[in-house]
Amino acid sequence: MTRPVLARVRPEWVDHYGHMNVAPYVTVFDMATDALWPQLGLGEPFVARGLGTFAAENWVAYRREVRLDDPLAAESEVLAHDEKRLLIRHRLFHAGEGFESARCELLFLCVDLSLRRVSRWPEETRGAFAAAPPGPPPERLALRRA
Repeated sequence: MTRPVLARVRPEWVDHYGHMNVAPYVTVFDMATDALWPQLGLGEPFVARGLGTFAAENWVAYRREVRLDDPLAAESEVLAHDEKRLLIRHRLFHAGEGFESARCELLFLCVDLSLRRVSRWPEETRGAFAAAPPGPPPERLALRRA
């Protein structure tokens, strides 16, 4: 499967072991979120309506190292949603060799930017979430804390 390159491992992302360090993974997963948002009706048009998406939790699992200048690609999926929350998963791949390097689950909240309070997703946004191909069950996160 061909996946478009999202980024390449930058020199400042590489640690003393010669592979991508912990924090840059979160940066790349944030890039994957930015790429996913337009497909779900989020991002700039959503902000123009006075709404935003705030990350509430994230979990990252590292599978295999990537090194300087390796091309990175991501696949993203909606795992679950309710009236105020959205749970997604990103899987990061070496874009040339195809192996999975890491995965991340993220829990987002809909926020009314004028009040800076959690709000309900607009109906059409929930419809876009529901129309997205469903992913498998989450590995670590849930819509609500146990």
